Amino acid sequence: MTRLAPLMLTLALAACGTQAPRPVDDRGEAPPAAVPPAPTLKAEAKKPPPAIKYSGGFYKDDGPGDQVPADIEAIPDAVPKAEPLHRFANNPYSVFGRDYVPLRTLQPYRARGIGSWYGRKFHGQKTSSGEPYDMFGMTAAHPTLPIPSYVRVSNPANGKSVVVRVNDRGPFHAGREIDLSWTAAWKLGYIGSGSTLVEVESVLPGQVLAAAPGSATAPPRRDEDDPIAKLAAAEPEPPLPQVQDARGHFLQLGAFGNRDNADALRARLARELGDLASRLAVQSAGKLFRVQLGPWPDAAAAQLAGGRLRESLGMTPLIVQR
Repeated sequence: MTRLAPLMLTLALAACGTQAPRPVDDRGEAPPAAVPPAPTLKAEAKKPPPAIKYSGGFYKDDGPGDQVPADIEAIPDAVPKAEPLHRFANNPYSVFGRDYVPLRTLQPYRARGIGSWYGRKFHGQKTSSGEPYDMFGMTAAHPTLPIPSYVRVSNPANGKSVVVRVNDRGPFHAGREIDLSWTAAWKLGYIGSGSTLVEVESVLPGQVLAAAPGSATAPPRRDEDDPIAKLAAAEPEPPLPQVQDARGHFLQLGAFGNRDNADALRARLARELGDLASRLAVQSAGKLFRVQLGPWPDAAAAQLAGGRLRESLGMTPLIVQR
């Protein structure tokens, strides 16, 4: 697949783990509905929505607001079923100078890493599968797992686990493994902290699920041990140098063989870069489409901006001149 307050380029950029490419599905057919629709708000609900507490400054601004379903606990896990793989979402791509080669077949997969989540800022927007993102559904974004596919995500700190459908790309922050929907992260118990250590295991259609890894007696993960929480609490960096209108040096943030993928990444990054959004552009050369930010007047200014992005996102944009 696919993904992970608006993040300004004063380097609160590290907040969102899902700066993912979101290509439009151009197959001319409606995408499959793999997950039953999430319950909607009901006037006759017998109990109020659950109270949500946040500790991460940027995560609270991406939460569901007042739209939390009263029956959120009843939202079912995704049910694995056989589906054709997406025509474009599993092609190799490059984001922030790093190349990704998605798996093109369903196969066993198991990994451990940081799980993050994304919420209302992307609710209703297209995922890499072409489907609209539903923060109340049971879905996830992953950099390389096939789209669509299914995984069980477990929180070893409390023994909870969920099954989600991978339909998006991301997260692209160093050290992050998967970006869950708001509801999936809520069920795993880490909405308040924004991220936590998770275990991800593929679930193939027809596979009988074994006992979830992890234990409810495992020691809880402390906020001071969470690198994402540390980054969120860090003092903001000085603003980046202002870019110029003339030609000059650019930061290349992604390169794709499909124009829809490049446009989707540009649109998503535009929502995170604040005043710099107007400086994002897609440059085409032959069959390659590059997402670039700039220009800066000289190589030194571009390197400074790239260094700030690297510190906040753990990624290294390429510096190009044109």
